[in-house]
Formats: sequence, C-alpha cells, structure tokens
Amino acid sequence: MPENRIFANGLSRRALLRTAVSMPLTSRVLTTQGSFTTVVDSTLDPGTIPKYVTRLEALPAMPMWSSYGGVDYYMIGVRQFSQQVLPSTMPKTVVWGYGSPRNPATFHSPAFTIEAQVGRPVRVMWANQLVDASGRFLPHLFPVDPTLHWANPSGGRQGRDSRPVFPSTPGPYTGPVPIVTHLHGAHVTEESDGYPEAWYLPVAWDIPVGYATTGSYHDRYRAVAADRFGAEWSPGTAVYQYANDQSAGTLWFHDHTLGMSRLNVHAGLAGYYLLRGGARDLPPGVLPGPAPGRGDRAGIRYHEIPLVVQDRSFNRDGSIFFPASRAFTGDTPPTGPFIPASDVPPIWNPDSFGNTMVVNGRTWPVLPVEPRRYRFRLLNACNARTLMLKIVANPLAARPAPAALSWWQIGADGGFLSRPVETDQLLCTTAERVDVIVDFTSVAVGTELFLINEGPDGPFVGGSPGKGLTPADPATTGQVMKFVVTPLSTRDTSVPPAQLSLPRLPPLGPSRRTWRISLTEGNSTSAPKAAVSYRIGTVAADGTPTPLSWADAVTETPALRTTETWELANFTGEAHPIHLHQVQFRVTGRQPLAGGSPGRGPDGGETGVKDTVIAYPNEITRIDARFDIPGRYVVHCHILDHEDNEMMRPIEPGG
Repeated sequence: MPENRIFANGLSRRALLRTAVSMPLTSRVLTTQGSFTTVVDSTLDPGTIPKYVTRLEALPAMPMWSSYGGVDYYMIGVRQFSQQVLPSTMPKTVVWGYGSPRNPATFHSPAFTIEAQVGRPVRVMWANQLVDASGRFLPHLFPVDPTLHWANPSGGRQGRDSRPVFPSTPGPYTGPVPIVTHLHGAHVTEESDGYPEAWYLPVAWDIPVGYATTGSYHDRYRAVAADRFGAEWSPGTAVYQYANDQSAGTLWFHDHTLGMSRLNVHAGLAGYYLLRGGARDLPPGVLPGPAPGRGDRAGIRYHEIPLVVQDRSFNRDGSIFFPASRAFTGDTPPTGPFIPASDVPPIWNPDSFGNTMVVNGRTWPVLPVEPRRYRFRLLNACNARTLMLKIVANPLAARPAPAALSWWQIGADGGFLSRPVETDQLLCTTAERVDVIVDFTSVAVGTELFLINEGPDGPFVGGSPGKGLTPADPATTGQVMKFVVTPLSTRDTSVPPAQLSLPRLPPLGPSRRTWRISLTEGNSTSAPKAAVSYRIGTVAADGTPTPLSWADAVTETPALRTTETWELANFTGEAHPIHLHQVQFRVTGRQPLAGGSPGRGPDGGETGVKDTVIAYPNEITRIDARFDIPGRYVVHCHILDHEDNEMMRPIEPGG
C-alpha cells in the first residue's frame, strides 16, 4: 500500500501487531509481588548518583513517514524499552516513549521532536504498542488506582470512563494500558485534540473478555476523522490531523488518558512539537541556530536546543519509583481506612515530587557551549514541581544564589512575547514553556556554569527564595545541569537579544462575557487534613465556589469568534497551573480574592500568548480567550495528580 494511503485506510490488525512485537523483549526490572509493585528498601539515594558525567542528549527530529499532497505524515508508536537515564555506571531504566516503528532506535523518553511548518498540516497515526514480544499486553510500570474517575477498561462498555464502586478496598489495576495523545497548545478540531475519554488499548491477544478496548468518545471521533479528512483508525490507533494554522510556537505532546495522565506521562510519554514559519516568526539567522533537524549528519553543533526538565525518583535497580500507597503522603494512617471504608483513595497521592533532576532523559547532564548566543526552549514536564531556574557559578551557593548570566526571554507557550525580557530567574510551572536566549559570548573558555532550581520541593504557594518560599535542596533537586564553555568554532551572526524586534501580537478585541471559575480542594471527612480530590467549578453571585466533578454537566459554552474573560478564583492554599485546550490566551491581571488590595498586571514572561497560566492561591487570575472551533474540549489543572482526580472539566465552545 502506498505510504500516503496508510493514514487514509489505516493499518490492518495483523500489520499493527507485527510492528508492535518486532521490538526486542524488555524484561521488567520492577520488583513485584504478584502484580503489585513494591519499593520497600529499594529507593536509590540521589546523593549517590554522580552529577555532570553524562552529556546532554540533543533530542533529534522525529523521522517523517511520508509527505504527500501538502500534508506531512507520521506514524508514531508508544512502546516500553530500556534507556540509560542514570549515568552509564548504573543500571538502565525501563521507560515508555514515542518513536517511529520503522526505526526502533528512535524510541526515546522524552520523544524526538516533531518539526512542523505553519500552514502545512501534519497527520499522525498514534499507535498503542504496549505489548511484549509475544503480543501480550504490558501492565503499567506504576500502581494504577482504580477508585478514581478514570478510563476503567475493566468496566466494559457500560462501565468505562467512570468511578467504579467496590465492596472492599481494591488493589491496583493490572490490565492493558489505555493511551490517548494530546498536542498541548494546538489549535485543533475536537477529534484530534486527544480528549481524555477517546483512549484506546493496544492490539494484544490476551485482552480479558468483557474489557472495553476504547473510550466513550473514541468511536465518535473515529467517524468524525473519516468524514473530515478521510482517515481510518485501525484497532489500537487514532489518526489526528493538525492544521498548524496558528503562530509559530513551542508546543508539546503528552498522554491525556482520563485518570491516568500522571502515570503515563511519568512513565515517559512526552515530547516537543515545534511550529516554525509564518507571519509571526523571525527570519532564519536572526535567532541562534541551528536546531536538530531530520536527516542531520553527525557532528553538527546545535545552538538552538530544546530542554525537557523533569523530576524523578529511582530504585536501586534503575527503575522509576512512584508511590504505591496513599500512606506515602503521611496524612492518613498507613493502613487506612481507604475506599470504600472511607473517602480516601488507597493509591492516589495529592502531589508527586521526584528527588532527582532529569533533562532530555538524562540525570544531571552537562552541555558544552561555545562563547556565543544559544536559544533554549525549556519545558517543565514535571508532574507537580514548579521550577525557578537560574544560571550560577556555584551550584551549592546559599539561596537565593547570585546569577552569573541573565536569561533573555523572547517567547512563552504559544509564541513570542511583545518584547524581549531580561531576567535573572525564570519561573516555570508544570506544562509551561519558556523560549530564551543565553549569551555566553563574554564567558571565558573553560568556565563552568550551572543551571539551578530555586523552586520549592513541595507545592508552590507563591513567593520567592527568602521571601516566603523554601527553595529546593541545593544538593539534589536544586541542581539541574551544567554548562562548560569550549572554544568558539564559528562566528555568531545572530542578533543580540536586546536588539531584537519581535513580531506584533494579533489583537483579541474587547471581552464580551466573563466566565467565573472556581478552584477548590476537597478534604476527607475521616481524615480532615487529607485531600481526596481537587475540583474545578463555578463561582456564585455571592462569591462562593460551587465545586463540580468531571461527570457533571457542561457549564462553560464560550461563544465562537468572540473574546471572553475567564476569571480563575483559587480558593486553595497552593498555586494551580490552568490549561485551556484549543486556544492561546492573554493573561490580563490578578487580584486578591478578598479584594481590598490593588490588582497587578501580567508578569513580564506572560506578555505573549499562553495556554497555561499560574493561578495563585487566594487570588483571581484573569485571562482573555477567543475560541473559534466548535466541539468538546477541556479546562484543567496541569498538576497531573490533580487533573487525574477531578480537577478537569469539559467545555463546549459554540455549545
């Protein structure tokens, strides 16, 4: 079958199974008792992991499947494999990642980067290949809490995408793993958005009888895709088309399965999607480059480098640690009681923080840099950690440490800022991206500089180091990576950041309506200090919140092609990164919930287009958004542990 037709007619079940099981068999390195993961006495001390002995991986470009009729085609699978995340003297780590089935060497966590052009559509067949060499499904790397409102394949077609009821406290779900991929920041039609209930299982011969193999919206969106762009979805796949009809920007893709995003992303399912060109990009040569491209020859020196920053904890055998019980948080007795004897989920924890920093799939890497300008695109792909990033001379200096070099921020999530912003420290919460230039021109060859993190080792509540915030441990999570300055190889012809003229922001127009959104925390009735869910809801006329669940009816139906304001009222004690699907919005300001104090405008790094915004505790954060595609989308907190437990709501633009 010609390559250009694969995405129209789909792959056969036999062909998909063949590509999935052609990979080498990967033994499971997690210690198990039955099917339940145990980590007792096996957690790796991060202080024993050597720092700055592994070179940073410059993430290559994802190979294209074909290009035909003005559309770029990709087939991207999800597989389990071993990767050298820890230094080479230590064990490899079993991870999940995206890659091209044509070339098993392309499977990596985080994924190779999809390079896209404004105005040129990209069509991706996303294939769930989480099977072993015999074609049997692979269970999750981490314990799956079945008491949440989640995909629930074992509930069958009637019980999928629900919160099951149990007569006694259940163990973790150990069945086949559902996935669905969301392109974060994309202006996209609903069937290609990666809706949380459009998941699908892998093609495996041992799927238990009665299991649902697809989510509630999968079949509906399969029909829409066939009608809209002539694609067929084979079993174990979904075919999405991205029009790329938006500004050049830094997008990323990740799993979005209902109630399982925290686990699937933590296992490795994330990658960059860089959109270039169009009226709101700068001409080649203005910014530092090149970036990794398809078909690059060996030895190219890159001066635009994407950085995916994550936190992880490891076991001594190299496997990733993830809490197997709610007792890990310490706010409930170790033995419960848990659901159904109480309202406390037995496995889910409110926030997950690792004790080791990982960049582009390597712990504490080192990057040789020349005395010239570099463009870095930074993504915070942690589950819950907020980063405060600074370049310093001494990684163990007392916090707040003096900066050795400035950042020049030129862009945020969806494109360029209104002007370059010089700053010593970058604030970047989960899912946010920052596009920056660092000028090493005046730094002497042989100099070592360090990227550190002064954000907290727990939930972010606002503030800064020394001003209401305790920074991360300087010996572990307070360090991220190292730069070593090497001799200049070629002349730098990029424009100094202070002299850059960035593309103008398109006008949104005046706001015609305000949506009042509440962010709340639900505590246990049996253990009052224990959070059992987080909610997005509405705000009543008297200012009180009305928490809602995922299953409640849609309450937000923004009009199309109309600018509307979203007021995010945070009634909790921690900050929440809030993400709207489909749109890039503008942050307009913040004010205290209680009033009485003057508000403030957006921070300097928020003056461009955004799709994720920090909603600070006890404040109202305002954004202006303009939807123009009808359908069903979501708004949610991007602390993945919160998103997975009710802090996500469906919205229906044009509804």
